[in-house]
Amino acid sequence: MPEIKSFTMNFGPQHPSAHGVLRLILELEGEVIVRADPHVGLLHRGTEKLAESKPYNQSIGYMDRLDYVSMMSNEHAYVMSIENLLDIDVPIRAKYIRVMFDEITRVLNHLMWLGAHALDIGAMSVFLYAFREREDLMDCYEAVSGTRMHATYYRPGGVAKDLPLKMPRYEETKWKTKKDIDKLNESREGTLLDFIDNFSDRFPKCIDEYETLLTDNRIWKQRTVDIGIISKERALQLGFTGPMLRGSGVAWDLRKKQPYEVYKDIKFDIPIGTNGDCYDRYLVRIEEMRQSNKIIKQCVEWLKNNEGEVISDNNKITPPSRDAVKEDMESLIYHFKLFTEGYCIPKGQVYSAVEHPKGEFGVTLISDGSNKPYRLKIRAPGFPHLAALNEMVAGHMISDVVAVIGTQDIVFGEIDR
Repeated sequence: MPEIKSFTMNFGPQHPSAHGVLRLILELEGEVIVRADPHVGLLHRGTEKLAESKPYNQSIGYMDRLDYVSMMSNEHAYVMSIENLLDIDVPIRAKYIRVMFDEITRVLNHLMWLGAHALDIGAMSVFLYAFREREDLMDCYEAVSGTRMHATYYRPGGVAKDLPLKMPRYEETKWKTKKDIDKLNESREGTLLDFIDNFSDRFPKCIDEYETLLTDNRIWKQRTVDIGIISKERALQLGFTGPMLRGSGVAWDLRKKQPYEVYKDIKFDIPIGTNGDCYDRYLVRIEEMRQSNKIIKQCVEWLKNNEGEVISDNNKITPPSRDAVKEDMESLIYHFKLFTEGYCIPKGQVYSAVEHPKGEFGVTLISDGSNKPYRLKIRAPGFPHLAALNEMVAGHMISDVVAVIGTQDIVFGEIDR
């Protein structure tokens, strides 16, 4: 038998499964991986440094661009940090809207993950199925903020505006008949809440379709069962959070353990795995979509029955209404100062975290009393997961690297910020 010599190869950054701009240097013996060295630094945008040169509100849009699959969840941690330093109250309706959109964002994230992960491993159809539902949820983003991705919808003290009373609708084209368009617009006749309600009624059936394609599929199981196993103890030592930690059997979820907004009043369960492999993490995320759907349904019900303010009435922090600006001199001054200088935050330091779809997303904010952050530090959930990549792929084949990167659900916008 010839002796197999070890050699080194590059995986990415142009590899279709290297999500974002991941460059891996793999040390191989034949087809077996001895060591994997992840290289970051190909995307760096200096988000944390940029935030130090801008008034607080002008950095909300930067948060969307960190993990660009979980936009509003990023904003949430940032505005919570500002609210904690300012000690301002958020109206209860705004809290329910935030929780609803956090869960819509979780479903959006998991659908993207499911489609891309399946596509990486070789299953084509799931990607098309998952994007069918993503399209509806993107329309919800568009309805409240005017944009499908980078919403910039959360504000310190609440949300930018109340939920709209009508949904964007499909219009007739030469490719679709009036009958086709009417069918597409059936669920769009009412308000945004009616549309989300309709979505949450039909979504469990869609999840069943994904499971029919994958859960008992023998090829899927061959590619994911016993791949990238991380034990419960090791997951804790490595700083895992979110589905990566829960897949190893640790029932840790900030929505339950350190509840924020109105999560303590909402009924849902934390799914956990037993084996800590790629397959378990798949099952955990699938069940998380079902639980998120339950949360969305509870929020829709509450929001339909309760009116109220959606942002704090402190005009030093939030802009006055457009009507007030046109009629009242003091409101005009507040409006002008808010959009030019912003507001000053008392000296202090705070860490606020949310249960982001990928794990614990935290923002440390240090204020020196001026209208800009003295320091902003982001705790990205994907970073500890990427750091464990070497441990997860050692001893596996090159093809398993793709499965492990997929199961980590990493997005480089937040890792290499």
